[in-house]
Amino acid sequence: LEFDLETYKMASGVAVDDTVVSTWTSIKMNHTLSYFVMKINDGRTAIEVEDSVEQGDYDQFLTHLPENACRYAVFDFKYTLADGGERSKLVFITWCPDTAGIKDKMIYASSKDALKKKLTGLQHEVQATDLDEVSYDSIFDKISAGGTK
Repeated sequence: LEFDLETYKMASGVAVDDTVVSTWTSIKMNHTLSYFVMKINDGRTAIEVEDSVEQGDYDQFLTHLPENACRYAVFDFKYTLADGGERSKLVFITWCPDTAGIKDKMIYASSKDALKKKLTGLQHEVQATDLDEVSYDSIFDKISAGGTK
């Protein structure tokens, strides 16, 4: 029995495009991007990079999350601790708004875990269905323990 990693697909039948892994490596190792957004293509065969931004703030990032469609995203979240220390943490976000179609929600949910396995070294994950769950303050509190780490 041969096993070819290039053709390995997730439980949902959706593969991870090679550009997703290379973009992840770029943001993780070199911090050359502020964030990147991924989507499942129209044929529902692969997760692809929809957009990647070198210089962008969190408010700009939020504009890439569509009102009625699901997305995956990775944001290089930079913040300052109460003691003045600077931090930067990569946050994986699964965006599935309540207004998205049920088929989209199901395929994004069933593809997420296998995608996360491709994003080696991922430390923080947020699942969101509305903008309150991905607000700057909400993310800050989740990953920094209220500004203490």
